[in-house]
Amino acid sequence: MMGKKVAAVLLACLLVGGFAISPASAAYKIGALFSVTGGASFLGDPEKKTAEMVVEQINKAGGINGEKIELVVYDDEGDATKCNLFAKKLINQDKVVAVIGPSVSGLSLAVVPVFEKSRTPLISCAASYKIVLNEKSGKPYPWIFKTAQSDSHAVEAIYTQMQKMGISKIAILTVTDGFGASGRQELLRLADQYKIAIVGDEKYDPKDTDMTAQLTKIKGIAPQAIINWSVGPTQVTVMRNWRDLGMQKMVFFQSHGFANRKNIELAAGAAEGVYCPLGACNVAEVLPDDHPQKKVTMDYMQSYMAKYNEPLSSFGGYAWDALYLVADALKAVGPDKAKIRDYLENRKNFIGQHGVFNFSPDDHNGLSKDAFQMVIVKDGDWVLAE
Repeated sequence: MMGKKVAAVLLACLLVGGFAISPASAAYKIGALFSVTGGASFLGDPEKKTAEMVVEQINKAGGINGEKIELVVYDDEGDATKCNLFAKKLINQDKVVAVIGPSVSGLSLAVVPVFEKSRTPLISCAASYKIVLNEKSGKPYPWIFKTAQSDSHAVEAIYTQMQKMGISKIAILTVTDGFGASGRQELLRLADQYKIAIVGDEKYDPKDTDMTAQLTKIKGIAPQAIINWSVGPTQVTVMRNWRDLGMQKMVFFQSHGFANRKNIELAAGAAEGVYCPLGACNVAEVLPDDHPQKKVTMDYMQSYMAKYNEPLSSFGGYAWDALYLVADALKAVGPDKAKIRDYLENRKNFIGQHGVFNFSPDDHNGLSKDAFQMVIVKDGDWVLAE
Protein backbone atom coordinates (compact mmCIF):
# COMPACT_ATOMS: atom_id res chain seq x y z
CA MET A 1 0.00 0.00 0.00
CA MET A 2 2.80 2.36 0.97
CA GLY A 3 4.53 1.57 -2.28
CA LYS A 4 1.43 2.57 -4.24
CA LYS A 5 1.24 5.89 -2.37
CA VAL A 6 4.89 6.66 -3.07
CA ALA A 7 4.40 5.77 -6.72
CA ALA A 8 1.36 8.05 -6.89
CA VAL A 9 3.30 10.93 -5.33
CA LEU A 10 6.20 10.41 -7.72
CA LEU A 11 3.80 10.31 -10.66
CA ALA A 12 2.15 13.52 -9.50
CA CYS A 13 5.54 15.19 -9.18
CA LEU A 14 6.49 14.07 -12.66
CA LEU A 15 3.23 15.38 -14.08
CA VAL A 16 3.65 18.72 -12.33
CA GLY A 17 7.26 18.91 -13.44
CA GLY A 18 6.27 18.02 -16.98
CA PHE A 19 3.65 20.75 -17.00
CA ALA A 20 6.14 23.29 -15.68
CA ILE A 21 8.50 22.67 -18.59
CA SER A 22 5.83 21.97 -21.16
CA PRO A 23 6.25 23.32 -24.68
CA ALA A 24 3.69 26.01 -23.89
CA SER A 25 6.06 27.71 -21.47
CA ALA A 26 9.29 27.19 -23.40
CA ALA A 27 8.16 27.09 -27.01
CA TYR A 28 6.70 30.56 -27.03
CA LYS A 29 10.28 31.69 -27.16
CA ILE A 30 10.97 33.05 -30.63
CA GLY A 31 14.53 33.60 -31.78
CA ALA A 32 15.87 36.40 -33.96
CA LEU A 33 19.14 36.81 -35.83
CA PHE A 34 19.72 40.39 -36.99
CA SER A 35 22.73 42.41 -38.11
CA VAL A 36 22.03 45.10 -35.53
CA THR A 37 25.59 46.45 -35.73
CA GLY A 38 28.23 46.26 -38.42
CA GLY A 39 28.00 47.02 -42.12
CA ALA A 40 24.40 45.84 -42.45
CA SER A 41 23.06 47.67 -39.38
CA PHE A 42 20.76 49.73 -41.61
CA LEU A 43 18.91 46.43 -42.10
CA GLY A 44 19.20 44.82 -38.69
CA ASP A 45 18.53 47.84 -36.50
CA PRO A 46 14.99 48.54 -37.79
CA GLU A 47 14.32 44.79 -37.84
CA LYS A 48 15.22 44.43 -34.16
CA LYS A 49 13.21 47.53 -33.22
CA THR A 50 10.19 46.28 -35.15
CA ALA A 51 10.36 42.77 -33.70
CA GLU A 52 10.58 44.11 -30.16
CA MET A 53 7.68 46.48 -30.78
CA VAL A 54 5.49 43.71 -32.21
CA VAL A 55 6.20 41.39 -29.26
CA GLU A 56 5.39 44.21 -26.85
CA GLN A 57 2.08 44.82 -28.64
CA ILE A 58 1.12 41.13 -28.69
CA ASN A 59 1.98 40.64 -25.01
CA LYS A 60 0.14 43.79 -24.01
CA ALA A 61 -2.95 42.42 -25.75
CA GLY A 62 -2.77 39.19 -23.73
CA GLY A 63 -0.22 37.17 -25.66
CA ILE A 64 -1.04 34.12 -27.75
CA ASN A 65 -3.67 31.81 -26.34
CA GLY A 66 -2.89 33.34 -22.97
CA GLU A 67 0.87 32.79 -23.22
CA LYS A 68 3.37 35.64 -23.50
CA ILE A 69 6.07 35.69 -26.18
CA GLU A 70 9.71 35.91 -25.18
CA LEU A 71 11.91 37.24 -28.00
CA VAL A 72 15.55 36.15 -27.92
CA VAL A 73 17.63 38.41 -30.19
CA TYR A 74 21.27 37.94 -31.16
CA ASP A 75 23.32 40.47 -33.11
CA ASP A 76 25.40 38.58 -35.68
CA GLU A 77 27.19 41.83 -36.65
CA GLY A 78 27.02 40.76 -40.28
CA ASP A 79 29.48 37.92 -39.57
CA ALA A 80 28.69 34.44 -40.91
CA THR A 81 30.59 32.60 -38.16
CA LYS A 82 28.78 34.47 -35.39
CA CYS A 83 25.46 34.00 -37.15
CA ASN A 84 26.03 30.25 -37.35
CA LEU A 85 26.99 30.01 -33.67
CA PHE A 86 23.99 32.07 -32.56
CA ALA A 87 21.66 29.98 -34.72
CA LYS A 88 22.81 26.83 -32.94
CA LYS A 89 22.52 28.54 -29.55
CA LEU A 90 18.93 29.59 -30.24
CA ILE A 91 18.03 26.02 -31.18
CA ASN A 92 20.03 23.99 -28.67
CA GLN A 93 20.23 26.25 -25.60
CA ASP A 94 17.42 28.76 -25.84
CA LYS A 95 15.00 26.13 -27.17
CA VAL A 96 13.12 28.55 -29.41
CA VAL A 97 10.17 27.34 -31.43
CA ALA A 98 11.15 29.28 -34.57
CA VAL A 99 13.65 31.92 -35.70
CA ILE A 100 13.23 35.09 -37.76
CA GLY A 101 16.12 36.54 -39.75
CA PRO A 102 18.97 36.77 -40.63
CA SER A 103 19.03 40.23 -42.18
CA VAL A 104 21.12 39.53 -45.29
CA SER A 105 21.10 36.91 -48.03
CA GLY A 106 24.63 35.61 -47.47
CA LEU A 107 24.07 34.88 -43.79
CA SER A 108 20.64 33.39 -44.44
CA LEU A 109 22.15 30.99 -46.96
CA ALA A 110 24.91 30.12 -44.50
CA VAL A 111 22.52 28.94 -41.77
CA VAL A 112 20.05 27.04 -43.95
CA PRO A 113 21.77 23.69 -43.17
CA VAL A 114 21.55 24.39 -39.42
CA PHE A 115 17.79 24.82 -39.50
CA GLU A 116 17.19 22.00 -41.93
CA LYS A 117 19.19 19.59 -39.76
CA SER A 118 17.48 20.66 -36.52
CA ARG A 119 14.04 20.75 -38.16
CA THR A 120 13.39 24.25 -36.83
CA PRO A 121 11.36 26.80 -38.85
CA LEU A 122 13.39 29.77 -40.10
CA ILE A 123 11.74 32.82 -41.65
CA SER A 124 14.47 34.85 -43.29
CA CYS A 125 14.25 38.61 -43.79
CA ALA A 126 16.56 38.59 -46.83
CA ALA A 127 15.86 38.65 -50.55
CA SER A 128 17.70 35.97 -52.54
CA TYR A 129 15.40 33.31 -53.94
CA LYS A 130 18.16 30.78 -53.20
CA ILE A 131 17.39 31.09 -49.47
CA VAL A 132 14.21 29.07 -49.85
CA LEU A 133 14.90 27.12 -53.05
CA ASN A 134 17.06 24.03 -53.12
CA GLU A 135 18.45 24.35 -56.65
CA LYS A 136 19.52 20.70 -56.72
CA SER A 137 16.00 19.40 -56.16
CA GLY A 138 14.16 22.37 -57.62
CA LYS A 139 11.93 22.42 -54.53
CA PRO A 140 11.86 24.62 -51.41
CA TYR A 141 13.90 23.68 -48.36
CA PRO A 142 11.24 22.16 -46.06
CA TRP A 143 12.02 24.28 -42.97
CA ILE A 144 12.98 27.60 -44.59
CA PHE A 145 10.65 30.50 -45.46
CA LYS A 146 11.22 34.18 -46.16
CA THR A 147 9.27 37.44 -46.13
CA ALA A 148 11.39 39.69 -48.36
CA GLN A 149 10.22 39.74 -51.95
CA SER A 150 12.63 37.71 -54.07
CA ASP A 151 15.12 39.45 -56.29
CA SER A 152 13.38 37.80 -59.24
CA HIS A 153 10.16 39.62 -58.27
CA ALA A 154 12.01 42.93 -58.10
CA VAL A 155 13.55 42.35 -61.53
CA GLU A 156 10.14 41.54 -62.99
CA ALA A 157 8.65 44.69 -61.45
CA ILE A 158 11.46 46.83 -62.89
CA TYR A 159 11.30 45.25 -66.33
CA THR A 160 7.51 45.65 -66.38
CA GLN A 161 7.91 49.35 -65.65
CA MET A 162 10.55 49.64 -68.36
CA GLN A 163 8.16 48.10 -70.88
CA LYS A 164 5.57 50.75 -69.95
CA MET A 165 8.18 53.44 -70.56
CA GLY A 166 9.38 52.00 -73.86
CA ILE A 167 12.84 51.12 -72.49
CA SER A 168 14.56 48.14 -74.09
CA LYS A 169 18.33 48.91 -74.00
CA ILE A 170 19.90 48.99 -70.55
CA ALA A 171 23.09 48.66 -68.53
CA ILE A 172 23.40 47.02 -65.13
CA LEU A 173 25.66 47.71 -62.16
CA THR A 174 25.85 45.09 -59.40
CA VAL A 175 27.79 44.75 -56.17
CA THR A 176 29.94 41.65 -55.74
CA ASP A 177 28.26 40.21 -52.65
CA GLY A 178 25.51 37.63 -52.21
CA PHE A 179 22.70 40.14 -52.78
CA GLY A 180 24.34 41.62 -55.87
CA ALA A 181 25.31 38.29 -57.40
CA SER A 182 21.80 36.90 -57.02
CA GLY A 183 20.25 40.07 -58.43
CA ARG A 184 22.64 40.08 -61.40
CA GLN A 185 21.76 36.47 -62.16
CA GLU A 186 18.06 37.32 -62.27
CA LEU A 187 18.59 40.49 -64.31
CA LEU A 188 20.40 38.43 -66.93
CA ARG A 189 18.03 35.47 -66.79
CA LEU A 190 14.79 37.45 -67.23
CA ALA A 191 15.97 40.04 -69.77
CA ASP A 192 14.95 38.12 -72.91
CA GLN A 193 11.52 37.36 -71.48
CA TYR A 194 10.84 41.10 -71.26
CA LYS A 195 12.66 41.90 -74.52
CA ILE A 196 15.35 43.83 -72.67
CA ALA A 197 18.85 44.06 -74.15
CA ILE A 198 21.62 44.37 -71.55
CA VAL A 199 24.39 46.24 -73.36
CA GLY A 200 26.52 47.03 -70.31
CA ASP A 201 27.34 44.79 -67.34
CA GLU A 202 29.56 46.35 -64.66
CA LYS A 203 30.44 45.29 -61.12
CA TYR A 204 31.96 46.86 -58.03
CA ASP A 205 33.13 45.84 -54.57
CA PRO A 206 30.93 46.49 -51.48
CA LYS A 207 33.70 48.70 -50.07
CA ASP A 208 34.22 50.80 -53.21
CA THR A 209 33.76 54.54 -52.73
CA ASP A 210 33.67 55.64 -56.37
CA MET A 211 32.06 54.03 -59.43
CA THR A 212 32.96 56.75 -61.94
CA ALA A 213 35.02 54.32 -64.03
CA GLN A 214 32.15 51.86 -64.45
CA LEU A 215 29.65 54.62 -65.19
CA THR A 216 31.98 56.25 -67.73
CA LYS A 217 32.04 52.96 -69.66
CA ILE A 218 28.26 52.84 -69.56
CA LYS A 219 28.00 56.46 -70.67
CA GLY A 220 29.93 55.56 -73.80
CA ILE A 221 27.41 52.84 -74.64
CA ALA A 222 24.47 55.23 -74.11
CA PRO A 223 21.73 52.87 -72.87
CA GLN A 224 18.23 54.14 -72.21
CA ALA A 225 18.39 53.18 -68.54
CA ILE A 226 20.66 51.89 -65.77
CA ILE A 227 19.81 49.43 -63.01
CA ASN A 228 21.93 49.45 -59.87
CA TRP A 229 21.75 46.43 -57.55
CA SER A 230 23.20 46.88 -54.07
CA VAL A 231 22.45 47.89 -50.50
CA GLY A 232 24.17 50.31 -48.17
CA PRO A 233 26.41 53.29 -49.01
CA THR A 234 27.34 52.07 -52.50
CA GLN A 235 23.85 52.63 -53.88
CA VAL A 236 24.06 56.28 -52.83
CA THR A 237 27.56 56.66 -54.26
CA VAL A 238 26.46 55.27 -57.63
CA MET A 239 23.61 57.78 -57.85
CA ARG A 240 25.86 60.70 -57.01
CA ASN A 241 28.40 59.59 -59.61
CA TRP A 242 25.62 59.17 -62.17
CA ARG A 243 24.40 62.71 -61.61
CA ASP A 244 27.92 64.21 -61.48
CA LEU A 245 28.63 62.66 -64.88
CA GLY A 246 25.51 64.29 -66.32
CA MET A 247 23.86 60.99 -67.18
CA GLN A 248 20.30 61.94 -66.21
CA LYS A 249 18.98 61.16 -69.70
CA MET A 250 19.64 57.52 -68.82
CA VAL A 251 16.78 56.65 -66.44
CA PHE A 252 18.13 55.31 -63.14
CA PHE A 253 16.55 52.34 -61.36
CA GLN A 254 17.52 51.01 -57.94
CA SER A 255 16.74 47.56 -56.57
CA HIS A 256 14.41 47.07 -53.62
CA GLY A 257 17.54 47.40 -51.47
CA PHE A 258 17.03 51.17 -51.74
CA ALA A 259 14.05 50.93 -49.40
CA ASN A 260 15.01 53.46 -46.74
CA ARG A 261 14.27 57.18 -46.84
CA LYS A 262 17.68 57.81 -45.29
CA ASN A 263 19.16 56.89 -48.67
CA ILE A 264 17.26 59.76 -50.27
CA GLU A 265 18.63 62.13 -47.63
CA LEU A 266 22.19 60.85 -48.05
CA ALA A 267 21.94 61.31 -51.81
CA ALA A 268 21.52 65.07 -51.24
CA GLY A 269 19.32 65.62 -54.30
CA ALA A 270 20.96 63.00 -56.51
CA ALA A 271 18.03 60.61 -56.02
CA GLU A 272 15.49 62.86 -57.75
CA GLY A 273 13.83 60.99 -60.60
CA VAL A 274 15.16 57.59 -59.52
CA TYR A 275 12.80 54.60 -59.73
CA CYS A 276 12.66 51.57 -57.44
CA PRO A 277 10.22 48.79 -56.48
CA LEU A 278 9.12 48.94 -52.84
CA GLY A 279 6.84 47.12 -50.45
CA ALA A 280 3.55 48.76 -49.53
CA CYS A 281 4.74 49.67 -46.02
CA ASN A 282 7.07 52.31 -47.50
CA VAL A 283 4.22 54.20 -49.12
CA ALA A 284 1.33 53.47 -46.75
CA GLU A 285 -0.02 57.02 -46.79
CA VAL A 286 -0.44 57.16 -50.56
CA LEU A 287 -2.00 53.72 -51.01
CA PRO A 288 -5.64 53.78 -52.17
CA ASP A 289 -8.12 53.33 -49.33
CA ASP A 290 -9.29 50.02 -50.80
CA HIS A 291 -5.76 48.59 -50.99
CA PRO A 292 -5.70 45.29 -49.02
CA GLN A 293 -2.58 46.35 -47.10
CA LYS A 294 -3.71 49.88 -46.27
CA LYS A 295 -4.75 49.21 -42.67
CA VAL A 296 -1.79 47.07 -41.56
CA THR A 297 0.76 49.36 -43.20
CA MET A 298 -0.75 52.51 -41.70
CA ASP A 299 -0.92 50.90 -38.24
CA TYR A 300 2.71 49.82 -38.47
CA MET A 301 3.91 53.19 -39.75
CA GLN A 302 2.14 55.13 -37.03
CA SER A 303 3.23 52.77 -34.23
CA TYR A 304 6.86 52.64 -35.33
CA MET A 305 7.23 56.39 -35.80
CA ALA A 306 5.54 57.12 -32.49
CA LYS A 307 7.80 54.69 -30.61
CA TYR A 308 11.15 55.39 -32.28
CA ASN A 309 10.72 58.87 -33.77
CA GLU A 310 12.23 57.80 -37.09
CA PRO A 311 10.80 56.79 -40.48
CA LEU A 312 10.31 53.09 -41.06
CA SER A 313 11.96 51.12 -43.86
CA SER A 314 11.21 48.00 -45.84
CA PHE A 315 13.64 46.12 -43.66
CA GLY A 316 11.64 46.54 -40.48
CA GLY A 317 8.61 45.44 -42.47
CA TYR A 318 10.31 42.12 -43.25
CA ALA A 319 10.65 41.49 -39.51
CA TRP A 320 7.00 42.52 -38.93
CA ASP A 321 5.83 39.96 -41.47
CA ALA A 322 8.11 37.21 -40.14
CA LEU A 323 7.14 37.67 -36.49
CA TYR A 324 3.42 37.93 -37.15
CA LEU A 325 3.58 34.79 -39.30
CA VAL A 326 5.13 32.87 -36.41
CA ALA A 327 2.57 34.34 -33.99
CA ASP A 328 -0.22 33.41 -36.40
CA ALA A 329 1.06 29.84 -36.56
CA LEU A 330 1.40 29.59 -32.77
CA LYS A 331 -2.16 30.78 -32.30
CA ALA A 332 -3.44 28.21 -34.79
CA VAL A 333 -1.42 25.09 -33.97
CA GLY A 334 0.56 25.74 -30.78
CA PRO A 335 4.28 25.39 -30.15
CA ASP A 336 4.99 22.20 -32.10
CA LYS A 337 7.75 22.94 -34.64
CA ALA A 338 6.50 20.47 -37.24
CA LYS A 339 2.95 21.78 -37.01
CA ILE A 340 4.22 25.36 -37.32
CA ARG A 341 6.15 24.38 -40.45
CA ASP A 342 3.13 22.69 -41.96
CA TYR A 343 0.88 25.62 -41.11
CA LEU A 344 3.23 28.16 -42.68
CA GLU A 345 3.60 26.09 -45.83
CA ASN A 346 -0.13 26.18 -46.40
CA ARG A 347 -0.94 29.69 -45.12
CA LYS A 348 -3.01 31.70 -47.60
CA ASN A 349 -4.07 35.36 -47.72
CA PHE A 350 -1.82 36.54 -44.91
CA ILE A 351 -1.88 40.33 -45.21
CA GLY A 352 1.54 41.70 -44.36
CA GLN A 353 3.72 44.74 -44.86
CA HIS A 354 5.19 43.39 -48.07
CA GLY A 355 2.24 41.77 -49.75
CA VAL A 356 -0.55 39.27 -49.39
CA PHE A 357 1.32 36.02 -48.74
CA ASN A 358 0.13 32.76 -50.29
CA PHE A 359 2.54 29.99 -49.36
CA SER A 360 2.46 26.48 -50.78
CA PRO A 361 4.61 23.34 -50.82
CA ASP A 362 6.18 24.74 -54.00
CA ASP A 363 6.57 28.34 -52.81
CA HIS A 364 8.04 29.31 -49.42
CA ASN A 365 8.01 33.03 -50.20
CA GLY A 366 4.36 33.31 -51.17
CA LEU A 367 4.70 36.53 -53.15
CA SER A 368 4.90 37.70 -56.77
CA LYS A 369 5.96 40.87 -58.58
CA ASP A 370 2.56 42.30 -57.62
CA ALA A 371 3.86 42.61 -54.04
CA PHE A 372 5.84 45.64 -55.22
CA GLN A 373 4.74 49.22 -55.72
CA MET A 374 6.86 51.02 -58.33
CA VAL A 375 7.86 54.42 -56.95
CA ILE A 376 9.86 57.42 -58.09
CA VAL A 377 11.71 59.95 -55.94
CA LYS A 378 10.07 63.35 -56.25
CA ASP A 379 10.77 66.40 -54.10
CA GLY A 380 12.83 64.32 -51.70
CA ASP A 381 10.26 61.56 -51.11
CA TRP A 382 8.71 58.54 -52.76
CA VAL A 383 5.57 58.84 -54.84
CA LEU A 384 3.80 56.15 -56.82
CA ALA A 385 5.06 55.95 -60.39
CA GLU A 386 2.57 56.16 -63.23
